[in-house]
Amino acid sequence: MKTVYWSQNVLLARRTLGERIIRKKSIKMRKTRQSHTPRLRPLRLGYVPLNDCAPLIMAHELDLFAKHGVEVELCREVGWATVRDKIIYGELEAAHAPAGMVVAASAGIGSIRVDCITGMVINLHGNAITLSEALWKRGVRDGKGLKREIERERGSRKLVFGAVFPFSSHNFLLRSWLQESGIDPDRDVQIVIVPPPQVFPNLKAGNLDGYCVGEPWNSMAVMAGAGFIVATSGELADHHPEKVLMVRRDFAEAREAEHLALIAALMEACQFCEAQQNRERIIEMLAEPRYLNAPIQALRMSMKGTLDFGHGRIEKIPDFYIFARDNANEPTPEKADWVMRGVQAVNPACDPAIFASLNPEAMFRADIFHKAIQTTQTTQ
Repeated sequence: MKTVYWSQNVLLARRTLGERIIRKKSIKMRKTRQSHTPRLRPLRLGYVPLNDCAPLIMAHELDLFAKHGVEVELCREVGWATVRDKIIYGELEAAHAPAGMVVAASAGIGSIRVDCITGMVINLHGNAITLSEALWKRGVRDGKGLKREIERERGSRKLVFGAVFPFSSHNFLLRSWLQESGIDPDRDVQIVIVPPPQVFPNLKAGNLDGYCVGEPWNSMAVMAGAGFIVATSGELADHHPEKVLMVRRDFAEAREAEHLALIAALMEACQFCEAQQNRERIIEMLAEPRYLNAPIQALRMSMKGTLDFGHGRIEKIPDFYIFARDNANEPTPEKADWVMRGVQAVNPACDPAIFASLNPEAMFRADIFHKAIQTTQTTQ
């Protein structure tokens, strides 16, 4: 066997070359690891253009998200079904959503089943029921008058009413109001689902005879002479939970710090929105084309606490919106129970075992709400 001897220079050259190769491999591996480390993108926070999205808009405009250390991208959506699907499939991390959406998604009613939660209620109240001007001209002034009109029309056509989501307070309240007037919501009328910004145009066009929706879409009908308001949601269900901050459970667990910061920022924004002295500033911001793109006067009707019902009826309703007081923001078991009962009421054919398997307190997370408060107090 032939022995090969390397000179010292050759050995040094080979060692230097080997070190360069190892160093290059090390750098490449480090870059590879870095490229596979997920970079946390801004939280995509969805909303539908309604007055009660005000805390989200003001948290953004007042830099409260940045103050609490979370980066947020606001995403304007066309309707609640879009919000639900984007939360379910991860295209939104969080959203301003009807409280019943959390229950329906967690139960797999109307969509695939995905565990969703809320750690914060955004507001109480905020909706109204509006009837068409055509019904007014036929003598309808309230639920009893509507019942008489339905009986006159029986056999010719059914009146059509709009709700904005099957599992929202709007549907619960509309159906309850009809039932209290002696009207069967399943047999005497037709209820259809219409995205909030489309209810007023459809009423004006004659496609709807009435609807239950959040503002400003009731006031828009009154201003246009297309409809009149017969009831507010505060009258129908005092202190009912309306919108919540909805997230997937796995998001809340994987990005807990950001979730808590998001809640803290929105709680501060809700305090700002509660104060009447801030309402005009909020109205001017919401009216901008990038947000609601609605007339300031329509926004002002409910946001300033004096509501025009139409046909000369103007009333002061300081509780039309409750953004922060009366413990509005805590997702309590009582609020969860109200929502659960509403979802069950609009789904009488649904298997009772589905609802029995749901734990309201596992979806309405008061523990997360209180942890967000503690986190804020610690950082201040």
